[in-house]
Amino acid sequence: MDVLLLRGGQLAGVLGLLMMVVAVAARLAGRYSLGGYATGTLMLAGIGALAAGCFLLLWLLAARRA
Repeated sequence: MDVLLLRGGQLAGVLGLLMMVVAVAARLAGRYSLGGYATGTLMLAGIGALAAGCFLLLWLLAARRA
């Protein structure tokens, strides 16, 4: 269970950060949409994935303390 939470949190965090970087780069290049999605939507999805990754890692830390 610990390994699943750790790897899931890391994967969600990295994917979220990558989505945010892509959204910011596209927006700075002057594009309002990317792949049929608005850059703001991609940024919001990246923030959500990053938050989910943080939650999973926090859950892991809380489970180790108990």
